[in-house]
Amino acid sequence: MVEPSSASRVSLRRLREDDIDERFASWFKNTELMQYYSGNPAPMSRQDLIDEFFEIESKGEVFIYAILDVETNMVIGTIRIGPVNAVHGTSDLVVLLGDVGYHGKGLAVEAIIQGNKLAFSEHNVRKLHGGMYASNTASIGAYLKAGWVIEGNLKDHYMVNGGPMDRVLVAC
Repeated sequence: MVEPSSASRVSLRRLREDDIDERFASWFKNTELMQYYSGNPAPMSRQDLIDEFFEIESKGEVFIYAILDVETNMVIGTIRIGPVNAVHGTSDLVVLLGDVGYHGKGLAVEAIIQGNKLAFSEHNVRKLHGGMYASNTASIGAYLKAGWVIEGNLKDHYMVNGGPMDRVLVAC
């Protein structure tokens, strides 16, 4: 678990099976939210999510953390670190603030900062990277506020609603 600073409103700890309840599973049925997370939303049951998350983690290259609201201790999202490339010391870091009631409050920034610390200190990562739809300005802004930089832009990388969209590449 990453201990938040006294001012932090979120904390991170490894995701547990009992965190994946029907409320959690509902995030993956929210097509607006999932368009940015997976690009191709498919309704998943609670058991599908449990099976997927723990199959991914069993390989030892991906680590999934719950994002907790420190006031309520409620799971409000996830951070995925990985796959970790041990040769190069690189990894993706993906944040999902699944509970939309917590959007727009700067909590993703705090979670990314804590995820950065975890990746560097616990998972032997020297560089984090990610990419997102150019239209996902909230996500791009959160990563930039968390100390990441834009490293590039892949022109027309995605197809969204029948048209091309750029992929913005970020790193820390």
